[in-house]
Amino acid sequence: MSEREEKMKLVVDTNVLFSYFNKKSKTIELLTNQNMQLFSPKYTIKELKKYKEDIKKKFSISEKSFKEILRDLNNVINFIDEEDYRKETSKINEITIDEKDKDFLALSIKLDCPLWSNDKLLKLQEKSTVLNTFEVAELIL
Repeated sequence: MSEREEKMKLVVDTNVLFSYFNKKSKTIELLTNQNMQLFSPKYTIKELKKYKEDIKKKFSISEKSFKEILRDLNNVINFIDEEDYRKETSKINEITIDEKDKDFLALSIKLDCPLWSNDKLLKLQEKSTVLNTFEVAELIL
């Protein structure tokens, strides 16, 4: 990538970030790709902590590993405060999607970039482009 080219910006949803805790996941390679600039709502950290026990069990990691991976994730993702994209939520209130998905969509609209999500229902809305992991891999790798 030349210095003039911009990094690809993406908003990443929580389910994609769960993969970061799986050492065997190919998604880690995408999440740590230097050609991308990644964003997520700040509350995503709370969501990951909320499901900490499930994550630890599913991926066979210790408490210490969970904390280290979460800390590392802060270096990979730019977590954005809700106040920075709150205005955009009014643009998506009429869309029938999961309430938690609205933050990701609003941030995607605010940053004028695609949303990386494997949620098939999100792809049906027309306010923002939604890319699944396969599509992101095709663009980046």
